Order: sequence, then structure tokens, then C-alpha cells
Amino acid sequence: MQSHKKKLPIGIENFAELQTEEFYYVDKTNLIRELLEHWAKVNLFTRPRRFGKSLNMSMLKHFFEVGENKELFQNTAIAKETSLCENYMGKFPVISISLKGINAENYEKSCAMAVQVICAETRQFQYLLESERLTEYDKETYRQLLESNMSEALLCSSLKILSELLEKHHGSKVILLIDEYDVPLAKAFERGYYDRMVLFIRNLFEYALKTNDSLKFAVLTGCMRISKESIFTGLNNLKVLSVTEVQFDEYFGFTDHEVREILEYYGLSRHYQEMKDWYDGYEFGNKEVYCPWDVMNYCDTLLSDPEAKPGNYWINTSSNEAVKRFIQKSDNGAARREIEKLIAGEAIVKEIYQELTYKEMYSSIENMWSVLYTTGYLTKRGKPEENTFSLVIPNMEIRKIFTIQIMNLFKESVPQNSARLQEFCQALEHGQEEKIQKLLNEYLRKTISIRDTFVKKKLKENFYHGVLLGILSCKESWSVSSNKESGDGYSDILAENENGETGIVIELKYAEDGNLEKACEEALAQITDKRYEEEFLEQGITPDHILKYGIAFYKKRCLVKKL
Repeated sequence: MQSHKKKLPIGIENFAELQTEEFYYVDKTNLIRELLEHWAKVNLFTRPRRFGKSLNMSMLKHFFEVGENKELFQNTAIAKETSLCENYMGKFPVISISLKGINAENYEKSCAMAVQVICAETRQFQYLLESERLTEYDKETYRQLLESNMSEALLCSSLKILSELLEKHHGSKVILLIDEYDVPLAKAFERGYYDRMVLFIRNLFEYALKTNDSLKFAVLTGCMRISKESIFTGLNNLKVLSVTEVQFDEYFGFTDHEVREILEYYGLSRHYQEMKDWYDGYEFGNKEVYCPWDVMNYCDTLLSDPEAKPGNYWINTSSNEAVKRFIQKSDNGAARREIEKLIAGEAIVKEIYQELTYKEMYSSIENMWSVLYTTGYLTKRGKPEENTFSLVIPNMEIRKIFTIQIMNLFKESVPQNSARLQEFCQALEHGQEEKIQKLLNEYLRKTISIRDTFVKKKLKENFYHGVLLGILSCKESWSVSSNKESGDGYSDILAENENGETGIVIELKYAEDGNLEKACEEALAQITDKRYEEEFLEQGITPDHILKYGIAFYKKRCLVKKL
């Protein structure tokens, strides 16, 4: 990268740092204008992880908070709104907290973490101790908010109390920003103290958002739109701005135009189609957007290695538990067929319920469709009709998450039937083509089929390659290798039995036209032409102890032939 180019903001969530340290910024400041024009007392933005929620919250903080903030917003879109900037920029006390770090093994430790979050934010306003507008009682109350051993009751009312003190000092109402509001609930659900955490969050929000006369307005962000009855009880002034809403649809994620500008700026325009195939495809409101985390990371990789292939950046920021649970629950034929359609690039139609509690999210496969949609593993196409959505997998990276989880589940299931595994390996070892074919077809019928129609490439045997490797890898006493150089090429699978006396060569083909016989003959011809048996001959295995199989696949059928 040339020295005068701005740095890529990998993991930068502080707006001031991004602007002052010469990082590349995709301008989302018009979010401020829309927020003020479409006024709501409490605004909840729900978007998948890594779509710029925290950076936008930092931007709001630096725009509104008391002080001289104009330099940070020079050359941004909002700076052109002169009247709006004069009336709102730097005019309000801002309380800004993030709940994303509240992740503890029990409720007591979570509360202790929440106390530290409140204490850290309270320390930002120590000038209140010198305020002539606050009484000594007010100042003593402020000191209590700095105590690490504050009671749970005080913790629940802490944001409201701090708002009141700030309004009294500044003479203006307070803007409250709460980032990643749902993380403590997710962690509590995983660890078994969900009911207690729901009660705490509900109390915190009722004080801060419902009965807080010092509040100008509030903005919350999260991944999930938690049921109003669960934690927003009685909050009639809540405006939910989810991935389905047209308002604010372009402010979380990068538009196609913004991605083209980034690629052009860094001299990477030739990688546009790869970027689009792998990281685009999310539909928020009326806009199609890319995942910012992926775009920035792939650009960073390309600047170091111009020939680098797209990576799975978003995958690595989470355990992808939602997909894992979903695949585990899809044990009926209808659900498996729907997943196969999605992976093949097709759409399915489902009812989506965006307001769920964590207890409801994983209670049924119907609810899990909603979870996958709201968390970004699926996206909509076109306008929904009431609660009915046309859903697709947005891009190649998310498809990869599904295929990894499907293959992991298959590999976990193989050892559970050790008799069938033993029977399959014995058939391979003894050249029993019909038995191999019968057992392999049984495996295929019971797993979710992955076909590469999504990318229109002649690599459809990759899935079947993975299935066969998944089976053979469970035979721990065998030596199994994949795509290993042998003879004049790279054989699909080479396997050697436990005593090293028998070598097995397997070449796989996908029969595009359904002609399994022809595809099998092609596989066997390739074994002969490329001399894949050389690896075993060099190890001293005699030719009569080397078995060569051509296996052809079409959808959930296979044909096995032996030379």
C-alpha cells in the first residue's frame, strides 16, 4: 500500500480514533440527520454482528456530547447540515455504555461486571463533584455510583440517577446510548441464569428509559429484537428499527457503491466480483449491503497478498451456535430438503417472528428460522407479506458456515454406528463393489446434500469427497490422505489398511447429466492415466493388493466400480 493511503480500520470502533488517526471511513454520518428528523424517544437498532453498530454509536456520542466536536466531522456528510449542527452538535450530556463485555458464569459475576461498566462511565463526569448546581447530597449520590460494591438496587437505577445529575449540572436533557443490549441475556441463557438477568435488564431499562424525565432520547443496538413483554414491558415510546425496516437501511453495512469506492481507492477493483460473491447479498429494508468486517479484512489481506482468495472472516468472530443448533434439529426430511434448497442457492418461504425471548428462540425449528434471519445467516428477498418472508443464504461465506456445520454433524454421526462403519471399511478392503455402493447410498440418504449450484462451478464432487473422508477418518487404524500427489497427478483419496498390506485408490466424479456409468468410467480411466497407484508401489505394496475404485455421484445416488 502506498504511504499516502489511509489505513484500513480493522476492528476500530472509536469514531474519534478513526478520524484523527487517518483511517479510511465510509461516511455514515447522515444517520444523525435521519435520527433527528424521524424522532423517537427510544430507538432500537437490530443488526447482525460486525455490521458497524458500535462505530455508529461512537459517532453519535462524539456528535452530541458537550464539547468542541467540529474537527471530527469535517468533510463528512452531516457537516453540510449547518442548521442541524448548530442546534445539536456538542450540546448534550451523553451517557454511553456497552454491555457486550458482560459475559460471566453466574448472575452475581454478571452484576459485578455491570457495576464496572457503570463505574467506568460515571468516572467520565467527575467534574460533577465541583458543580455549583449540585447539592452535597447530589455529590454524595454521585460518589456512590463510583463504588464497586454498589447494591443491585442502586445498579438498576444508576443510569437514571446519573441522567438526573447531568441534567441538573448542564441544564439540558441527556442522550443515552446502550450498545449490544442483548449480550448479557444471550450469555445468561447459555449459562442458566436467564430469568434473573431478564429481571435485572427490565428494571435497568424501566428506570433509564421509561421513568426518566431527564432523558432527551435513547439509542440501543443489538443483534436480536427481544420480546417487548420480556424486557421492554410498558415502554410505549420504543421504536424498533430491524433489518426489515426501510428507515436507516443503508447505515449499517456497506452499499455496492461504497464497496466499489473502497476497492478503487486501494487499487483493488479487479477483485470486485469476488468481494460481491462472498460478502454481499444482505437485504436490509430496500438496500442490499455487504458485511463491513469482511470487506475491510479482505482488502487488508489483498494489500499484503494480491492473489489471496476470499477468507471466512465473519465466521471466526462467533461460535455460529445458531447454525449448529439448527442443523442438529433438522432431523426430518422436510427440514433437510429446505436446507438443501438454500445451499443450492434457492429461496424458501417461511413465517418470521422477530420478537422472541431467548427461551423461545431454540424451542422449535420454526422459531430458529427467525433466529437465523435476524442474526444474518439468512436474508430476505423482496418485500415480505405480513410475517411471510422469502429467505436465502446471502453469500458464499455464509454458505460455507452451513456446509461446515453439516459436515461436522455428519462426521459426529458416523462413529455412532460402529457396525456399519466396520462393514463399509471391510467392503472397501475386500473389493466388494455392490456392498460399498449400498452402504454409501445409505449414508447419503441420511445426510444433507450439498451441491455447488450456488456457484455454478464443476466442483460438485467436493461434498461427496468430504462425506467419504468423513467416513474413512473414523477408521483410526487406517492411514487416509486426500488430494495427495501420486504418479502424474493428485489422487482424490488414498487409504492404507492397518497392517499396511492393502492400498486403496478412490477417484470421485459428479455426474452432471445423471449418467453414473459414464462418470465411473471416467474416474477409473483417470486412475490409470495418472498412475495414482505409484504411491503404494513405492511403499512395497504389490499390485494385486492395490484396489482402485471409481465412484460416481448424482444427488443422493452413487455408483461404485472397481478396476
